[in-house]
Amino acid sequence: MNAEPFRRLDLSKNGKVEVALFKDKKILDESVLDELRIELFRLIGDRKELDLLLDFSNIEFMSSAMLGLLGQTHRKVNLLKGRLKMCSITPQIYEVFKLTNLNKLFAIHKDAAEALAKF
Repeated sequence: MNAEPFRRLDLSKNGKVEVALFKDKKILDESVLDELRIELFRLIGDRKELDLLLDFSNIEFMSSAMLGLLGQTHRKVNLLKGRLKMCSITPQIYEVFKLTNLNKLFAIHKDAAEALAKF
């Protein structure tokens, strides 16, 4: 595994669940998205049955391109027979998930404690 530090994600472990907290308040720039893509895919790698929680606590704004990245992440985790959950999404951002029907695709929870209890 690459020893390079993660700049956009704050990683921790809760039991066997990898928790990735987004550090940025705003995810709008293509360069930030590119870094996030690299970091998320490096975290997932080829790890079978990975339990991954994406924590949105810090995010206030994100571009629609971020939804595409979340979709790619979801597919990658699913292909490896893992489970992906999300938590702490603001009502404004959740509204975008609802408008795009992604709230039906993703397992979204109120907070980390609730999400961790569902793994």
